[in-house]
Amino acid sequence: METPSGAGMGRARRRGLAAEAADRIREAILAGHFPPGAPLREVELAGSLDISRGSVREGLAVLAREGLTRSAWHRGTKVIEVTAPEAEELYAVRAALEGLAARLAAERAGAEDTAELDSRVDEMAAELARGADGPRLLALDLDFHDRIHRLSGNRRLYDGWTGIRSQVHLYQLTRVRLGHDDYRAAVVAEHRELVRLLRAGDGRAAREAAEEHVLSACRVLCRQLAEAAGREA
Repeated sequence: METPSGAGMGRARRRGLAAEAADRIREAILAGHFPPGAPLREVELAGSLDISRGSVREGLAVLAREGLTRSAWHRGTKVIEVTAPEAEELYAVRAALEGLAARLAAERAGAEDTAELDSRVDEMAAELARGADGPRLLALDLDFHDRIHRLSGNRRLYDGWTGIRSQVHLYQLTRVRLGHDDYRAAVVAEHRELVRLLRAGDGRAAREAAEEHVLSACRVLCRQLAEAAGREA
C-alpha cells in the first residue's frame, strides 16, 4: 500500500532551510514512514514541513547525493528500492571501507578508545537483554562503526563512509525487518570480536573480520530478499 507523503514528520523549525528538510525527510525514510520505492512529492512534503517547495527540492537533492532517493523524468522522486544486485554493490564498497578503517584503527586505537567501543557493545547487549527492537539496535550498531571510522584518522575514508551511510542504514533496516532474530543473535558477538582485535593491534585480522562482518550481512540480506520474492510469487 502506498504511504501518503508527509506521514510521520513534524514541522520544520526554521523556514527555508534545505538541510533541515533533508534531515526531516531522511528521518522519516529511516523510521519507515516512506518505505523503499515510496514516492516523495514536493508539494505534500512542503505542506507537511511548512517550508517552501524550493527548500524541499534542495533537500531531496541532498538525499539523492547520499543515494537514498532517485528521480526520473516525469516519474518524480522515490526512495530507492532494496534489491539483491544493488545490495551486492553497496556492501562490497562498505566492506572495503570498513576493512581499511578497522586496519587503521587497530594501529591507532589506545586503551581509552577500545574501552569506549566496549561500552558501546555493552550498551547493545543491555538493550538486547531488555528486548530492544531492531531499529534501536541498528542505531547503536551504526554508531559503533562511525567510531571506528573516526578512529582510523583518515578524513577521506570517513567522508566515504558518511557518503553511503544512509543507504547502509536503509538496507540494514530491511535486513532487520526480514530477519530480526538472525540480526539479534549476531549483533553483540560480532562487534565484541572486532573490539578484541582492535585492542590486540592486529590490523590484518581486524581488516579481515570487518570485511567478513559486512559481507556476511550482505549474504543474509540477499537470501532474505530471495525468500521474500519467492513467497510473493
